Amino acid sequence: MKGALFDLDGVLTDTARYHFTAWKALIQKHFQLELPASLEAQTKGVSRQDSLRAILTYLNLDVSTSEFAELAAEKNELYKESLATLSSQDILPGIANLLADLKAHQVKIALASASQNGPFILAKLQLTAYFDAIVDPTKVAHGKPAPDIYLAAASALDLAPSECVGFEDAVAGITAINSAQAVSIGIGSANELTQADKLFASTQDLDYNLIEQVWQAKHLAKN
Repeated sequence: MKGALFDLDGVLTDTARYHFTAWKALIQKHFQLELPASLEAQTKGVSRQDSLRAILTYLNLDVSTSEFAELAAEKNELYKESLATLSSQDILPGIANLLADLKAHQVKIALASASQNGPFILAKLQLTAYFDAIVDPTKVAHGKPAPDIYLAAASALDLAPSECVGFEDAVAGITAINSAQAVSIGIGSANELTQADKLFASTQDLDYNLIEQVWQAKHLAKN
């Protein structure tokens, strides 16, 4: 195992709730409509543009290309404002230890998040120094569940995807990791993340040695 590819929301820190709160405020302001909690799953782990498309489709709303861009930009500003108090105290349990263990074993680390705010959030969390590469999601052709961002993350580390493990808390992300042919580490519900190579109930349970064993087992099985 030479590379570790991380999603951000729900893996390094819990910013997912801020995303949906921003979407709800945006839709209420412009359309005087409420978003049901059930819609949050469709906006989890995907790009801002794909989230907005899902929301507009659900509400049966049509907007022009320029209005779409303005709504997406305004949502991002609402989201960033809500992150003003984000700090290292908001790193999810177990993540700092895992990143330190990965570094101690000379495993390269990349961020493979659909969020365009990745560098900003890593800086707020004081985690930037751990990361050898941060993929710009605007530079990949297709968002999750397509494998593009994980392929780009492995490439940025000068590694093959098969030399890497990926960490995700969303179905779209696990699908993307598997399609990239990296080893998928799921964090969350066993009912949702059934396709993960290894599932941990929470970030606090993540263990470097166990993750290495999972990678070794899958690598040997392929060969």
